[in-house]
Amino acid sequence: MRKLYFFSLLLLFSFNLLAQTPQSWTSADIYLAIKKLNVLGSVLYVAAHPDDENTRLIAYLSKDKLYRTGYLSVTRGDGGQNLIGDEQGIDLGLIRTQELLAARRIDGGEQFFTRAYDFGYSKNPEETFTKWDREKILSDVVWVIRKFQPDIVITRFPSSGEGGHGHHTASAILANDAFSAAADPTRFAGQLKYVQPWQVKRVLWNTFNFGGNNTQRDDQFKLDVGGYSPLLGRSYGEIAAESRSQHKSQGFGVPAGRGEAIEFFTATKGDQPRNDLMEGVDISWKKVNGGAAIERMVNDIAASFDFLHPENAVKGLVQLYKALDAMPAGYWRNKKLDETRQLIEQCSGLWMDVFTSEQFAVQTDSIRFNFQFNNRLGVNAVLTGFSVNGYDSSMNLQLAKNRNINFPKTFYVPASKPVTQPYWLENKMEQGYFNVTDQTRIGMPDIEPGYTVNIKTNIEGEDFTFLRNVKFKFTDPVKGELYWPLVVVPPVLITPAEDIKIIMSKTDRTEGGLSVRGLKRGFDGKVVALSEKDMKPLANVSFTTQRIKFNTKGQVLGFDYMAKDLRTSTNVQFAVMDTAGSNLITFDKHEIKYDHIPAINYFHPADVTLKVVNVETYGKKIGYIVGAGDKVPEALEQMGYEVNRLNQKELSKNPLDKFDAILVGVRAYNTLDWLGNYYDKLMKYVEGGGNLIVQYNTNNFISNVRSKMGPYDFTITRNRVTDENAEVTFLKPEHPVLNFPNKITQDDFAGWIQERSIYDAVDSTGKFEKILSMSDPGEKPDDGSLLIAKYGRGYFTYTGLVFFRELPAGVPGAYRLLANLIALNRKKAF
Repeated sequence: MRKLYFFSLLLLFSFNLLAQTPQSWTSADIYLAIKKLNVLGSVLYVAAHPDDENTRLIAYLSKDKLYRTGYLSVTRGDGGQNLIGDEQGIDLGLIRTQELLAARRIDGGEQFFTRAYDFGYSKNPEETFTKWDREKILSDVVWVIRKFQPDIVITRFPSSGEGGHGHHTASAILANDAFSAAADPTRFAGQLKYVQPWQVKRVLWNTFNFGGNNTQRDDQFKLDVGGYSPLLGRSYGEIAAESRSQHKSQGFGVPAGRGEAIEFFTATKGDQPRNDLMEGVDISWKKVNGGAAIERMVNDIAASFDFLHPENAVKGLVQLYKALDAMPAGYWRNKKLDETRQLIEQCSGLWMDVFTSEQFAVQTDSIRFNFQFNNRLGVNAVLTGFSVNGYDSSMNLQLAKNRNINFPKTFYVPASKPVTQPYWLENKMEQGYFNVTDQTRIGMPDIEPGYTVNIKTNIEGEDFTFLRNVKFKFTDPVKGELYWPLVVVPPVLITPAEDIKIIMSKTDRTEGGLSVRGLKRGFDGKVVALSEKDMKPLANVSFTTQRIKFNTKGQVLGFDYMAKDLRTSTNVQFAVMDTAGSNLITFDKHEIKYDHIPAINYFHPADVTLKVVNVETYGKKIGYIVGAGDKVPEALEQMGYEVNRLNQKELSKNPLDKFDAILVGVRAYNTLDWLGNYYDKLMKYVEGGGNLIVQYNTNNFISNVRSKMGPYDFTITRNRVTDENAEVTFLKPEHPVLNFPNKITQDDFAGWIQERSIYDAVDSTGKFEKILSMSDPGEKPDDGSLLIAKYGRGYFTYTGLVFFRELPAGVPGAYRLLANLIALNRKKAF
C-alpha cells in the first residue's frame, strides 16, 4: 500500500504551528469542514498592523461562506503602544504576533506577515517607503498572493490617504500594486521556482466609518456579516469580538456584537461587484478537471454525517482522500487533500501527542520525549512508527478503543541543532525591515518548532503520516494543563545586569555584573569579554574570576567585571568558552510571559553598551508613577537618582515633599483609574515647591483622559513629529531647562530613534511656556512637545518628547534634557 505524506510548503503557512493545546474539533466544526471541501474560493485581507483587520468580516467569510480566508498584516506591530507591560520594539512585535495568531484561531482565518518593521507612526506613505524599501515589501505581498492564490483581495484602507497613518496607506498601495505584479512573470521572477504567477479577480476597499471619518457610500457594494450560526451557537459579531479582544497589549477588548452589520466595499482594481463578492469567480469543483466526482463524494459524506458518531465518516473520507490523491497536483487539489487528511484525523477521534516535561532541549545534552496515543472512538487504526530528526522507528501496534498507550524515547541534542529562534530575528535587521533571505520563510507567521515528529499510522487500510510539534506540557495549579513551545537552547546562557550602562562624564570606568546560568550539568569553561566589532579579547575589561563549573542543572553563577579607560562609548560582547575551546557561546535568552499567549523565548547577543554621556545632575530623590510600562525608572537609576516607584497606596499615605521631582510614566492617566483622585495632592506638592513632570498621555476614542493633570488647562492632541531627525528650534533659549545643569544644543537632538514626540499638547490658557518647536517635512511648526508652567513655588511640565524610547536606546541628549527637567526647581535640588 502506498504511503501518503502530507508535508508540503502549504503547511509552512499554517497559522497553528504552535497553538497551545492539541486541537479536538466538535461535530459542528467537523460538519462545517466537510461542507468547506466543496468551496474552492479564497479571500485575502490586507492591512498594516495587528488589530487593523476586520475580524467580523474574516469570521463571516471563513465560517459562513467557508472561503479560505487569510489576513496579511504588513508588519508585526513592533512600533505600537503597550498597555500590559514595558516591552517595546521587537519584544512588542513578538507579543502582538501571538495575539494575532490567537485571534485567527478564533475567527478561522490564516495569518501572514511581510518583512516590514513597524517603526512607529508615519504621517504619509512617502515617509513609510523611505524605510520599508518599497520593492522589497511589494515582493513579499506578491509572494503571499502567489502562494495563497486569493480570488479576491480586500484592503482595510484606501491608497488615497483616508486611513491616516502612513503605514495604512502604504499597505493599500502595496496591495493594489500587487494586483498586476503578482500576475506578471517578469516581476520577482526568482519566486517562480516555488510558485506561479497569479491574477486576482479584484481588489476591494472595505470602506469604514470610524474616527470621525465616514467613507461609506450608498453606491458601494453592501454585505450583511452580522448573521447567526446555529451550528456554532454564536453570531459572527460575537466571534469577532472574542477575536479582536485578543489584542490585549493594545487595550482592544470590545463588546460582543449581535444583529445586522453591513460592510461596504468599492473596487480599486478589477470590476465592481453588484450581487456577490465572488461575482465572476467559479468557487466550485467545476474549475478542476475531474472535480464533479469529488463534489458528489463530498455531498454524500455531508448528507450521511452523524453528529453523534463522526467516526462513521472516516471510511468515506479515506476514499475521498484516495480519489483526490489520484488527481493531478494543483492548488485546490493539494489544499483539499490537506483538509481531508485533517478531517480523517478529527473524525477518527485519534489522540496523538508528543511532549516533554522540560521547557528546554539543551545542545549536547539529552531530552526525553513522551508519546501518548488513544483511539477514542475505536476506528480501525494501527500505529506503524514514527520518525524525528533522522531517527526512524517501525512498529505494528493495533490501537484498541479508548485505551491509552504511552511510551518514552530519549534523544541526544547535538551541538549543531539550531537554537529555537524566530526566523525574522536570525539576521541583523535593517532600519525598516527584517533581513530574511530564505524565500520559503517569507510570510510565515510564527517561529519554526524545535522538533517535529512524523507519526505513521494506518487507518482503514491506508497509510497516513501526521505531524506533531513536540511541546513542553505541564500543569499549573490555577490554570490546569498547559502546552508551551519546546525551546532548543545552548548549554549556558549569559545575562548582563544591564543592556546599557551609562558612564557619567566625570569618570572613565565602570563596574558591572552578569549572571551565567548552566542548563547542562558538568559544563566547564570560562567567561570572557570580547570586542563586538572583531570578537577579540578586550584588555580594558577584567573579571574578579572567570572560571565556570556547573555541578547542577539550572545553577546560576554571578560575575563582576570592571571596564576602565572609557573615553568613548564601547560595545562589549560577553561570552563563555568551554574548556576545549571548541564552543563559544554568546547568547542571552529573553523570555516574555503573559497569561493570554504562550511563553515567548528568543535569543540575542549577551552584549552591553558602555555609553559615555556628558551629563550633570542635580537632585537625588525621584518619585515615579508607573503607567502603561516603560524603562525610564531604570535609566534614572543609572544616572544616579534614587527612584521610588509610587503605587496608589504609597501615593495616598506618604508625604511628597521629600521628592526633588515626581515623574508620571507614559499613559499613566489612561491606565490608572485612581490617578485622577490625587490631583489635589499633586498640585499641592507643586505649589509648595515640587516639580511634577507628566509624560505623554492619549486622548482618543479608545482611552480618554478624564482627569486634570496640571494646574492650568491644556489640551492633549494627536499631533506628533515622526521624523526623528526633524530640526528643533529653541523658542526660549535662555530658559533654565535648556541651560541648567547641562547646556542643551542642537547636538542633543542628534541620534534620536523612531520619532521626536507624540500626543503633543496645546496651551489653552496662556499659562505655559513653550520651549521647543519642530515639525515633520511640509507641516507647520508644532510647539506642544514641551510645556512648562510655574505654579506657586514649583513647576509643572507636560511633555510629548519620547524619553521612553530614547533613554533605553542610550541617546545622550535625552539624558541631558531630562536631567535639566528634573533640576528645574533648583532650591529643592540644592
